Amino acid sequence: MTPTTRQTNEPEKQEAKAVFNKKVIIKGTFWFALITVGTIAAVFFYTNTGDTLKALSSISYKYIAICLVMLFVDLMLGSWRNHIYIRKMAPGVSHWVSFKANVANMFMGAVTPAHGGAGPAQIFVYTSNGVTFIDSFAVTLINLGATLIFMPLAGFVAIMLMDTTEVGSIVPAMLKYGFSFFLLFLMAFLLAFWKPLLVGTIIKKIAAGLSKIFPKKKAALTKWADNSFQSISKYQQTCSVIIRKHPFLFPLSLVITTLLYLNKYCMQWVILMGLGVNANLVQVISIQVLIQFMIYFAPSPGGSGFAEVFIASLFGKIVPKALVPIFTLLQRSFLLFFPALIGAGVVLNLLRKQTMKKS
Repeated sequence: MTPTTRQTNEPEKQEAKAVFNKKVIIKGTFWFALITVGTIAAVFFYTNTGDTLKALSSISYKYIAICLVMLFVDLMLGSWRNHIYIRKMAPGVSHWVSFKANVANMFMGAVTPAHGGAGPAQIFVYTSNGVTFIDSFAVTLINLGATLIFMPLAGFVAIMLMDTTEVGSIVPAMLKYGFSFFLLFLMAFLLAFWKPLLVGTIIKKIAAGLSKIFPKKKAALTKWADNSFQSISKYQQTCSVIIRKHPFLFPLSLVITTLLYLNKYCMQWVILMGLGVNANLVQVISIQVLIQFMIYFAPSPGGSGFAEVFIASLFGKIVPKALVPIFTLLQRSFLLFFPALIGAGVVLNLLRKQTMKKS
């Protein structure tokens, strides 16, 4: 067990709970469902050739079964990239808790803009099962770092390997958007880890500047800056202890992250095979990497609307028009809808227990 501090910060725990409440979940689920159903319906309407429904009967269920196995692998890899840390920091916590934390992460990421509720949901599951808030946050932060490192590298490799004539002129714009956001967050992550005092000082200066513009908010801004400064320093120390004591874990996390996303990308190729489309695996992976860039920080819950439109438009270059709506639905189902449904069960169960404690 790492010698991190065992005191939990109540305001921070309340912040995690603030995202993990019924009103946020109901509102997010409503908008996610509304936008997703509306967009998929539009894709069906726009691409329907009269043969779309007939194409459903041609699906090879052998490949759908393979996708179900790949979905299980996806959920296990997602949980294990957390659990490799948790089993060192809190040995008494089972892998089942990490599994629940991962699917709760996926559900809340689906119903909140830019995955905003994913991290707090994961933290809440862990803290509800005996892991300290600081350790839970540190694990979430470290794995976010692994994702921030992997995604820009994957995007670079994708654009080097893909045939850009297949996806048209939208590629440069997508790359600019994706790289801008991922590199911005990666720089913030690295600065907070290696130069916490610098980041804390910058935050204090920003707060001081805003206080001059909004003098009535001076007390609140000063408090925010002080809390942020202390939190950055504390989490940097926690992450440093974890990485220093278990130096092999972060490289292992990067390997698991790579396998996790490759499994997601290859799943789409299997779906295409099930629909009778013999697509180039490299092209399929490359297109999905670009889509991932677009929707990861999208302002809609779970990237809804954005995801369906880009799947239909980009994969529409290599998928017959009649199959585009079916592929869009299957792709979103295996990559998000099914895992989110499992996560919804975990979240609802935790909310039920939380309600029973209050009553």
